[in-house]
Order: sequence, then C-alpha cells, then structure tokens
Amino acid sequence: MKKKWLVFHCLLILLLLGACIRPSEKAEEAGTQKHTASEQQAGGLKVHFIDVGQGDSTLLEMEGHTMLIDAGDWNSTDVIDYLEAQDIRKIDIAVGTHPDSDHIGQLADVIKNYDVGEVWMSGNESTSDTFIETLEAIDSGGSDYYEPRSGEVFDLGAMEIEVLYPEKITGKANEESVSFRLTYGDIRFVFTGDSGIKEEQNMIDSGMELDAEILHLGHHGSNTSTSDAFLKSVSPEIAIYSAGADNSYGHPHAEVLAAAENAGAEVFGTDVNGTVIVETDGKTYSVSTERDGVAKEGKNRCINLNAASSAELQEIAGIGPAYAKGIIAERPFRTIDELTEIKGIGPGKLRDIKEQGLACIGG
Repeated sequence: MKKKWLVFHCLLILLLLGACIRPSEKAEEAGTQKHTASEQQAGGLKVHFIDVGQGDSTLLEMEGHTMLIDAGDWNSTDVIDYLEAQDIRKIDIAVGTHPDSDHIGQLADVIKNYDVGEVWMSGNESTSDTFIETLEAIDSGGSDYYEPRSGEVFDLGAMEIEVLYPEKITGKANEESVSFRLTYGDIRFVFTGDSGIKEEQNMIDSGMELDAEILHLGHHGSNTSTSDAFLKSVSPEIAIYSAGADNSYGHPHAEVLAAAENAGAEVFGTDVNGTVIVETDGKTYSVSTERDGVAKEGKNRCINLNAASSAELQEIAGIGPAYAKGIIAERPFRTIDELTEIKGIGPGKLRDIKEQGLACIGG
C-alpha cells in the first residue's frame, strides 16, 4: 500500500510541475548567446569536485555564475556545508543527473536554502522519499524545471553547455543520466553521471564532439562505465572520480584506473585526494587537491543484490541477463540464500555465487 501511495504522490507532483517542464527563458535565450575564447572575461572557471563520500557533487563557479551538478547523498549535509564555506548565495543551474539518492540526496535542501534559478533532471522517476522531497521543493520554491536532451546547447556566462545524453528516457534511471560537455575557452569537461558503457557508445555514435581535457569518470569509477572506446573519444588529460573511502562497492575498479592511465590521463579520486579543484582561465588549467595520494582500487568490493544495476549483477559469474532481471524483480532480499526463489537458481548455483564472495545484502 505504501509503495502505491508513493507512486501516486510522485505522479501527482509531476503533474503539478507539468507547466514547468519546458525550456526556461534562460534556456530559450541560450541558443543565441555564443562565446569564444577571445570573448571570455578575466574571472576564470573554478570547478570543485566535492568530497561527499560515496556520492557525487560538483560545483562550478565562473564570473558571477554558479552551476551544481548533483548534490551528494541523502544522509549527510556535506554539500550544504561546502556551499556555505564557499560563500555561495545563488545557483543558476542545479542538476540532478538521475534520481539515485547518492546524487540528488541534498538537492531538496539546496533548493530550500539557496536562490536556485533552474533545476535540470532527466525526467526518470523514483518512488524514494528523497526524489519526492526534491519535486516538492521545486514546486514550492519556484525554480524553473527543465529536462535537457542530447543535442541541446546552452550558455552560462562564457561557458557552453552541450547535452550529450539522453535523447529520450525509457525508465533506466542510472543509464539515462543527464550527461554534458562543458566548454570554457579552450578547456573542456565531460560529465556522464552513472551512464553505462552502452550509453557511452550511443554518445560516440551520435557524432557529437567528446574530446575534453577533464573527464569525470562515470559511476564512481565502476567498470560498468568508462569503456576504452569512450576514453579514446574523450582523450582526457585528467580523470576524476567521486567515491567514498573503503566503500562496499569496491569503487573505483582497478581496470578503470588502468585504462584511464593507459589512455594518458592522470587520475584523482575524492576517496584518496579529498575535494579536487580544477581552475582554468580558458587557455590553461591547474589541479589542486585537499590531500596527496595516488588513486587505487577500492577495497571490500560487494555487489549489493538490493541495489546493483543489471550490468553490475552480471559481473557475478553465472548471473546472466535473465537472472539479473529476476533478481531485480524479486527485491528486496534479506539473505543471499533467498536467491533460490529465482527460477533456475538452485542449491548448486547458489553455492557457486556465494563462493565468489561478490554478492552481498546491503552496503
């Protein structure tokens, strides 16, 4: 009954927001405002990859403009605390790349506590309290609401925002994360939220320019993102991931770090380096970190049966697409032994799964 009520409540709020799901006046004007490196002002761009533990949040400051991409996890105040420490008063654009609570966790509080001009989200829904509270905050706060789509181009001051993904939504929340290529003068940044390898390939196949100096590694450095083909297309000099120290997902994964380094990128991570800041005048850039350290594979890796994506579940040997679909449909599980409720998973397969030491409950 509670789940049905949440779905109804969520849909009701979306209907209330319906009139706002359109390009805002700023977005409509953006297509006519173009800037080149020679036109940029002297203020520069400062990008804060904020250490929010096992979550994601990036603050961009530039010449009186601010943009926030994701807002950390729901069970913390670290994003709000960081914005206060930076003396932020207004946010032009706040983005929730997808509705997971480790990305929009404090977005409602941001909207309530700051003058937020526009809120951008993918349009995919969730029945979580975090998502519903975010919609309620948008509705009561008066911020414009918009769902960006691939191919759209906007300007925020001297920074160009190209939307790389999604073209449309089908309910795949992680995979259809709102993804961007941001350009300030000659320096480019790529952000892909939790988009997966298939979605990265769609971005490549679209023919849009992906080349960038700085890449925010997808899905906290998980091997469900950051394919060799995507690295080749972006060709980053710097790769940054956001992950919590000793997180139970094992983020970042060793193969992703190796691939990024082999592609010529220097890798930084919030679990090792704390908050990472990139500053640029549009021609050159510098990287500073809160702590020294070398990015390394995460420990205590666990694939949470109650939260993992289909792609992550299939990293468990013996779990293919059909079993992954069954696991997602039967959630939540109280114990790993309950996997035998999935048709085709008997005692023998269960034993094989448990012996790998990857599957877990919670975390």
